[in-house]
Amino acid sequence: MITIGIADDHQLFLKSLALMLASFDGVSVMVEASNGNELQQKMHGMNQTPDIVLLDVNMPVMNGEHTAKWLMEHYPAVKVVALSMNDDDKTIIKMIKAGCCAYLLKDCTPGELEKAIHQVYTKGYYNADAANINFRRLLQVQEQSDSLKITEKEKQFLQLACSDLTYKQIAAQMHLSERTIDGYRESLFGKLNVQSRVGLALEAIRKELVRL
Repeated sequence: MITIGIADDHQLFLKSLALMLASFDGVSVMVEASNGNELQQKMHGMNQTPDIVLLDVNMPVMNGEHTAKWLMEHYPAVKVVALSMNDDDKTIIKMIKAGCCAYLLKDCTPGELEKAIHQVYTKGYYNADAANINFRRLLQVQEQSDSLKITEKEKQFLQLACSDLTYKQIAAQMHLSERTIDGYRESLFGKLNVQSRVGLALEAIRKELVRL
Protein backbone atom coordinates (compact mmCIF):
# COMPACT_ATOMS: atom_id res chain seq x y z
CA MET A 1 0.00 0.00 0.00
CA ILE A 2 1.39 3.38 -1.06
CA THR A 3 0.61 5.99 1.58
CA ILE A 4 0.06 9.61 0.54
CA GLY A 5 0.11 13.00 2.21
CA ILE A 6 -1.51 16.07 0.61
CA ALA A 7 -1.03 19.78 1.27
CA ASP A 8 -3.25 22.22 -0.63
CA ASP A 9 -5.05 25.35 0.54
CA HIS A 10 -8.05 24.85 -1.77
CA GLN A 11 -10.31 22.65 0.33
CA LEU A 12 -12.53 21.47 -2.52
CA PHE A 13 -9.52 20.39 -4.56
CA LEU A 14 -7.92 18.82 -1.47
CA LYS A 15 -10.98 16.70 -0.67
CA SER A 16 -11.58 15.77 -4.29
CA LEU A 17 -7.96 14.75 -4.73
CA ALA A 18 -8.06 12.66 -1.56
CA LEU A 19 -11.16 10.81 -2.79
CA MET A 20 -9.58 10.21 -6.19
CA LEU A 21 -6.37 8.87 -4.68
CA ALA A 22 -8.32 6.56 -2.39
CA SER A 23 -9.96 5.07 -5.49
CA PHE A 24 -6.59 4.06 -6.96
CA ASP A 25 -5.50 0.48 -6.47
CA GLY A 26 -2.93 0.12 -3.68
CA VAL A 27 -3.06 3.78 -2.62
CA SER A 28 -4.29 5.33 0.63
CA VAL A 29 -4.28 8.90 1.96
CA MET A 30 -2.60 9.20 5.35
CA VAL A 31 -2.62 12.96 6.02
CA GLU A 32 -4.29 16.09 4.62
CA ALA A 33 -3.23 19.68 5.30
CA SER A 34 -4.13 23.14 4.02
CA ASN A 35 -0.54 24.46 4.01
CA GLY A 36 3.02 23.48 4.83
CA ASN A 37 2.81 24.60 8.44
CA GLU A 38 -0.23 22.44 9.12
CA LEU A 39 1.51 19.53 7.41
CA GLN A 40 4.51 20.01 9.73
CA GLN A 41 2.29 19.91 12.81
CA LYS A 42 0.42 16.80 11.68
CA MET A 43 3.54 14.89 10.65
CA HIS A 44 5.27 15.64 13.97
CA GLY A 45 2.51 13.72 15.71
CA MET A 46 2.51 10.71 13.39
CA ASN A 47 4.17 7.37 14.14
CA GLN A 48 4.55 6.62 10.43
CA THR A 49 5.30 9.01 7.58
CA PRO A 50 3.66 8.83 4.15
CA ASP A 51 5.61 7.39 1.24
CA ILE A 52 4.75 10.35 -1.00
CA VAL A 53 3.62 13.91 -0.27
CA LEU A 54 1.75 15.91 -2.93
CA LEU A 55 2.41 19.63 -2.47
CA ASP A 56 0.57 22.60 -3.88
CA VAL A 57 3.19 25.11 -5.03
CA ASN A 58 1.31 28.26 -4.00
CA MET A 59 0.03 27.99 -0.42
CA PRO A 60 -0.35 30.63 2.29
CA VAL A 61 1.58 30.50 5.60
CA MET A 62 4.18 28.05 4.21
CA ASN A 63 4.40 27.53 0.46
CA GLY A 64 5.35 24.47 -1.56
CA GLU A 65 9.02 25.35 -2.00
CA HIS A 66 9.67 25.87 1.72
CA THR A 67 7.63 22.79 2.60
CA ALA A 68 9.58 20.64 0.14
CA LYS A 69 12.89 21.85 1.61
CA TRP A 70 11.63 21.13 5.13
CA LEU A 71 10.55 17.62 4.15
CA MET A 72 13.92 16.93 2.52
CA GLU A 73 15.68 18.04 5.70
CA HIS A 74 13.51 16.26 8.26
CA TYR A 75 12.01 13.36 6.28
CA PRO A 76 14.47 12.59 3.46
CA ALA A 77 12.85 9.20 2.78
CA VAL A 78 9.57 10.88 1.81
CA LYS A 79 9.21 11.47 -1.93
CA VAL A 80 7.79 14.88 -2.77
CA VAL A 81 5.64 15.69 -5.81
CA ALA A 82 4.72 19.27 -6.72
CA LEU A 83 1.21 20.11 -7.89
CA SER A 84 0.39 23.37 -9.63
CA MET A 85 -1.51 25.16 -12.38
CA ASN A 86 1.72 26.99 -13.21
CA ASP A 87 3.88 25.38 -15.89
CA ASP A 88 6.61 27.97 -16.36
CA ASP A 89 10.19 26.69 -16.36
CA LYS A 90 11.38 28.89 -13.50
CA THR A 91 8.74 27.60 -11.06
CA ILE A 92 9.23 23.97 -12.02
CA ILE A 93 13.02 24.09 -11.73
CA LYS A 94 12.66 25.89 -8.38
CA MET A 95 10.54 23.03 -7.04
CA ILE A 96 12.89 20.38 -8.39
CA LYS A 97 15.82 22.13 -6.70
CA ALA A 98 13.79 22.18 -3.47
CA GLY A 99 13.69 18.38 -3.57
CA CYS A 100 10.64 17.41 -5.63
CA CYS A 101 11.03 14.27 -7.73
CA ALA A 102 8.09 15.11 -10.01
CA TYR A 103 6.05 18.12 -11.09
CA LEU A 104 2.43 17.61 -12.11
CA LEU A 105 -0.10 20.07 -13.42
CA LYS A 106 -3.41 20.06 -11.61
CA ASP A 107 -5.27 19.48 -14.86
CA CYS A 108 -3.47 16.18 -15.51
CA THR A 109 -5.68 13.14 -16.04
CA PRO A 110 -6.42 10.65 -13.23
CA GLY A 111 -4.54 8.06 -15.27
CA GLU A 112 -1.39 10.17 -15.40
CA LEU A 113 -1.64 10.94 -11.69
CA GLU A 114 -1.93 7.26 -10.84
CA LYS A 115 0.98 6.41 -13.15
CA ALA A 116 3.09 9.17 -11.62
CA ILE A 117 2.43 7.97 -8.07
CA HIS A 118 3.41 4.40 -8.87
CA GLN A 119 6.54 5.48 -10.76
CA VAL A 120 7.62 7.85 -8.00
CA TYR A 121 7.12 5.05 -5.48
CA THR A 122 9.02 2.42 -7.50
CA LYS A 123 11.61 4.49 -9.40
CA GLY A 124 11.97 7.55 -7.21
CA TYR A 125 10.98 10.04 -9.90
CA TYR A 126 8.45 10.75 -12.66
CA ASN A 127 9.18 12.80 -15.74
CA ALA A 128 5.93 13.68 -17.50
CA ASP A 129 7.95 14.91 -20.45
CA ALA A 130 9.06 11.35 -21.20
CA ALA A 131 5.49 10.42 -22.09
CA ASN A 132 5.25 13.17 -24.70
CA ILE A 133 8.30 12.52 -26.87
CA ASN A 134 7.36 12.91 -30.51
CA PHE A 135 8.46 10.61 -33.31
CA ARG A 136 10.99 13.13 -34.63
CA ARG A 137 12.78 13.11 -31.29
CA LEU A 138 12.72 9.31 -31.14
CA LEU A 139 14.20 9.07 -34.61
CA GLN A 140 16.93 11.54 -33.71
CA VAL A 141 17.88 9.51 -30.67
CA GLN A 142 17.90 6.27 -32.63
CA GLU A 143 20.22 7.79 -35.22
CA GLN A 144 22.66 9.14 -32.62
CA SER A 145 25.16 6.35 -31.99
CA ASP A 146 27.01 8.65 -29.64
CA SER A 147 23.87 9.75 -27.79
CA LEU A 148 25.12 9.07 -24.26
CA LYS A 149 28.38 10.98 -24.62
CA ILE A 150 27.93 14.49 -23.27
CA THR A 151 30.71 17.00 -23.84
CA GLU A 152 32.14 19.29 -21.17
CA LYS A 153 30.52 22.30 -22.85
CA GLU A 154 27.17 20.52 -22.82
CA LYS A 155 27.63 19.70 -19.12
CA GLN A 156 28.36 23.37 -18.48
CA PHE A 157 25.21 24.31 -20.39
CA LEU A 158 23.19 21.72 -18.43
CA GLN A 159 24.34 23.21 -15.13
CA LEU A 160 23.22 26.68 -16.20
CA ALA A 161 19.99 25.35 -17.72
CA CYS A 162 19.02 24.09 -14.25
CA SER A 163 19.08 27.67 -12.97
CA ASP A 164 16.64 30.51 -13.57
CA LEU A 165 18.86 32.11 -16.21
CA THR A 166 17.36 32.71 -19.65
CA TYR A 167 18.98 31.11 -22.68
CA LYS A 168 20.25 34.55 -23.67
CA GLN A 169 21.89 34.97 -20.25
CA ILE A 170 23.38 31.47 -20.48
CA ALA A 171 24.91 32.37 -23.85
CA ALA A 172 26.46 35.50 -22.35
CA GLN A 173 27.85 33.64 -19.36
CA MET A 174 29.37 30.94 -21.56
CA HIS A 175 30.66 33.59 -24.01
CA LEU A 176 28.88 31.87 -26.88
CA SER A 177 26.30 32.91 -29.45
CA GLU A 178 22.61 32.20 -28.85
CA ARG A 179 22.65 29.98 -31.93
CA THR A 180 25.38 27.82 -30.36
CA ILE A 181 23.34 27.57 -27.16
CA ASP A 182 20.32 26.53 -29.22
CA GLY A 183 22.50 23.81 -30.73
CA TYR A 184 23.50 22.50 -27.29
CA ARG A 185 19.86 22.52 -26.23
CA GLU A 186 18.65 20.56 -29.27
CA SER A 187 21.52 18.09 -28.99
CA LEU A 188 20.78 17.41 -25.33
CA PHE A 189 17.05 17.14 -25.99
CA GLY A 190 17.92 14.25 -28.28
CA LYS A 191 20.50 12.65 -26.01
CA LEU A 192 18.28 12.72 -22.94
CA ASN A 193 14.98 11.90 -24.69
CA VAL A 194 13.18 15.10 -23.69
CA GLN A 195 11.51 17.99 -25.45
CA SER A 196 11.47 20.80 -22.91
CA ARG A 197 13.81 22.62 -20.54
CA VAL A 198 11.96 21.14 -17.59
CA GLY A 199 12.44 17.62 -18.92
CA LEU A 200 16.09 18.43 -19.54
CA ALA A 201 16.58 19.59 -15.95
CA LEU A 202 14.81 16.55 -14.52
CA GLU A 203 16.90 14.09 -16.53
CA ALA A 204 20.13 15.96 -15.81
CA ILE A 205 19.42 15.83 -12.08
CA ARG A 206 18.31 12.18 -12.17
CA LYS A 207 21.41 11.12 -14.11
CA GLU A 208 23.57 13.23 -11.75
CA LEU A 209 24.94 15.27 -14.63
CA VAL A 210 24.57 18.47 -12.62
CA ARG A 211 25.02 19.52 -9.01
CA LEU A 212 22.42 21.72 -7.37
